[in-house]
Amino acid sequence: MKKLKIDYKWQLVIILWFAYFLNQGDRQIFNVVIPLIKADLLLNDVQIGLVATLFTLVYGILVPVAGFAGDLLRRKWIVFFSLLIFSVGTLFTGISNGIILLIVFRSITTGGGEAFYYPAATSLLGQFHQKTRAMAMSIHQTSLYAGIVASGFIAGYIGENYGWRMSFFTFGLIGALWAFVLLWKVKDTPMPKVEKVENENKPSFVEIVKAVFSRPTVYFLSLAFGCMCFVNVGYLTWMPTYLHEKFGMTLSAAGLHSTLYHFLFAFFGVMIGARISDKLSMKRKQIRMEVEIIGLLLGAPFIFCMGATDAKTGCYVAMALFGIFRGMYDSNLFAALFDVIEPRYRASSMGVMLAVAFIIGALAPVILGWVKTVAGLETGIMLLSSFYLLGAMLIVTGLVFFFRKNYCQENIANE
Repeated sequence: MKKLKIDYKWQLVIILWFAYFLNQGDRQIFNVVIPLIKADLLLNDVQIGLVATLFTLVYGILVPVAGFAGDLLRRKWIVFFSLLIFSVGTLFTGISNGIILLIVFRSITTGGGEAFYYPAATSLLGQFHQKTRAMAMSIHQTSLYAGIVASGFIAGYIGENYGWRMSFFTFGLIGALWAFVLLWKVKDTPMPKVEKVENENKPSFVEIVKAVFSRPTVYFLSLAFGCMCFVNVGYLTWMPTYLHEKFGMTLSAAGLHSTLYHFLFAFFGVMIGARISDKLSMKRKQIRMEVEIIGLLLGAPFIFCMGATDAKTGCYVAMALFGIFRGMYDSNLFAALFDVIEPRYRASSMGVMLAVAFIIGALAPVILGWVKTVAGLETGIMLLSSFYLLGAMLIVTGLVFFFRKNYCQENIANE
């Protein structure tokens, strides 16, 4: 029987899929076991929100450094050390005995380690996938959904039965082991050489900064991503607690239901969005940004409904419909950015975009923690919808006024 051979470019998608699965899984563990951590370490809602906020803030501050590193250094080694460090941080979060160690191991070590994964990993995918870029990135993006859903249930179950610390020990150990699988399988691929400049392999730091910050479209895409990130971070941090407290669900059930419907339907949304944009991108240059706008505009009403409804089923339906349109936005998140950035500056541009987004998003956990104490978590959830509307307006502005001038025509090789 003939052995099935998978092209390396798709092997890379599979390997990075599992790495990003663990990246996002480690991120969600904390959110699911918040009630257990609060009770064990005697923390209040604002303190818990502060840990999550600092995690996201550290990520946002370091991710532009990661982006520049992705354009200047070997991306395989960046991805390897990122996976190893955030897994070790997750492992040691399990020994925390107060807010200080939670900040050290969770906010700083895990958040800092995770910051270096995405720019380098996505740059690798972008190099090997041109005609199939949105599809490859969308498949990679589904690991975010799978990682959050699976970890939500598993961490909740482990926490309820074996203690919240064991949840961190389990995921941290698995991640450290997968780092060495990645080290073995991923090729140490250099950046492609620039046409007509054969001796120039790497751009200078000044050249990178000039290339990224001279494109106004990048600003609007980054600010819009910040609005989306504010919603996403707030939702993931507090939705398990919201279901646990409002509907009396167990932690494992809250962890599962808070993510399952949303990300299951986001999977379909991301595939639909990728298919539309890949099919039309050769004829309609702005299609990727247009798909993002549709996703944000149509997702906003269902975010509002999640907090407004008193019916458990109604909340599930709202989460699912929110997921479809969130997926459509996600499908072109970085593919749209790549339309206005040359290939050799893409990891850096992603770093800038992620920094803006996560610094904005970092405010969500602590703000929602405060809103929870003064007006209830329902109000906080409903207010998140306004950020989706603002994000859509920002992308429209970038598309109308700057996109055509900033568009980067890429020579597409046969794959």
